Amino acid sequence: MYEKQFISDAVKRSASTEVDRRKLFAMLGVAGAGAAAATVVGGSAANAAPMDAASDATDAAVLNFALNLEYLEAEFYLRAVTGEGLTMKDAADSDGHAGAVYGGKKVAFKSKTIERYAREIARDEREHVRFLRAALGKSAVRRPTITLDAAFTAAATAAGVIKKGQKFDAFANDTNFLLAAFLFEDVGVTAYKGAAGLITNKTYLDAAAGILAVEAYHASAVRTTLYGMAEDHPSLFGTIQKLSNARDLLDNKKDDDQGIGSASSSNLVPADHNAIVYGRTTGEVLNIVYLNTTTKSVSKGGFYPNGINGAIKASSAK
Repeated sequence: MYEKQFISDAVKRSASTEVDRRKLFAMLGVAGAGAAAATVVGGSAANAAPMDAASDATDAAVLNFALNLEYLEAEFYLRAVTGEGLTMKDAADSDGHAGAVYGGKKVAFKSKTIERYAREIARDEREHVRFLRAALGKSAVRRPTITLDAAFTAAATAAGVIKKGQKFDAFANDTNFLLAAFLFEDVGVTAYKGAAGLITNKTYLDAAAGILAVEAYHASAVRTTLYGMAEDHPSLFGTIQKLSNARDLLDNKKDDDQGIGSASSSNLVPADHNAIVYGRTTGEVLNIVYLNTTTKSVSKGGFYPNGINGAIKASSAK
């Protein structure tokens, strides 16, 4: 139902006349969902002019929401592979101001393969930040204040991965790094899926779809690598499921988050019975990154102690 409505809305926005719309609907039909997306989502994001805050307020709000998430992911991965985060050029507003980042360090990777994965993902996340900032132009928000070490410890404690008073160091070793990456990656995929229907400009919708695909590749790499490690260390299956359960408790009342499976059956792709990845609303995503354990809406906490920047700031009530 969601996909049909999404395509319908996209066609209405993209076709120039009523005749065009009728032709598109007749040509595409329900079975042509994939073709529909390819047909109506055109244009080149690289050639698009920066957004104007007045004319594209909704799109700017959604993409700034995504930019806040990309800041977090970029800081995590860059610090893991280089020991340093984004430069001020990639983080500050026009006045040269950006929120501070607390925590993070270079991981002493034992596996060269995992280190290569981490470096590739770090590069992708930095480029996502740069792309969104360029697309938004003067509307782009600056990097918010981010805390890594304390938030990872809080998340691990809430999930029952560690006991109260203990510390979870996401940068201590290969395994901890991947567990922390697992906490982020699935959230990123569901965030872009959930935001797709909110973007009205087809060029930026095309770009968002491309970023979603990259995030899905990242999530798959992390989940697949963790599954391989868990086959040798079965206790990891339980640890990963605890992290998944914690996300499930944080975002909403539904039970849709999924771990990586068990020793007897893998679950590398968290999807519904139609093999479609589910989405999260902006409020549900913020419940996770704010580590909101209450049933009320909050506007800060967890990885963003002062909240995120932009028009979309509050999580949803549960």
